[in-house]
Amino acid sequence: MALDRPKVVSIMKGINIGESRLMRMLTRGCFPHEFSWLIDNPVRRLFVAPETLADRLPILEGSRVLEIGPGSGYFSVEFACRVPRGRLELFDLQPEMLAKAKRKLDARGFLNVGYTAGDASTELPFPEDHFDLAVLVTVLGEVRDKRACIESVHRVLHPAGTLAVHEHLPDPDFISFDKLRSAAEERGFAFQRRFGRLWNYTATFQKSFADHRAMLGASE
Repeated sequence: MALDRPKVVSIMKGINIGESRLMRMLTRGCFPHEFSWLIDNPVRRLFVAPETLADRLPILEGSRVLEIGPGSGYFSVEFACRVPRGRLELFDLQPEMLAKAKRKLDARGFLNVGYTAGDASTELPFPEDHFDLAVLVTVLGEVRDKRACIESVHRVLHPAGTLAVHEHLPDPDFISFDKLRSAAEERGFAFQRRFGRLWNYTATFQKSFADHRAMLGASE
């Protein structure tokens, strides 16, 4: 069904939502924090439930997990539950999203969660070889420089650490599995496993330190 833009804009203006923010929600790009209630909708479980996603990932009680683009924390609560002796770090472009996630996690009493605002297209502000796992759920397609993001994730993961990406339609920033695998392998990751269908999948990759250093040396 075609989008009747004038009608939708008129409705949204009636509830004090600007057209630019509305179109950001309906088209490609960073999902605006004003609409976080949509990504907290239980209907998301039809694509992947937080427990299901966590079960697909190598999370141990003492793991250090980086979640990039957590939004308002829909998956973050489950991740924090899985690392009682570890730490969860949330990194998001929008401080407003982080504030919403923090309220959600604080209400559950989690003390092992950090919150950092920043752009995933630039170098992540974390130490080298620091995290066991980095997770991006329907986020990588929104990042301005995807290759730089993957490169930076590679740096902050410890040797043999895991990059996990979940993508699903009808997200306008959806990245196909083939494109994701190609981009990850180009930046020094080795494919591990894919769960789900091609239009709704989770893919995991392992940091391949030696291969990445060899790739950098060849490019110099």
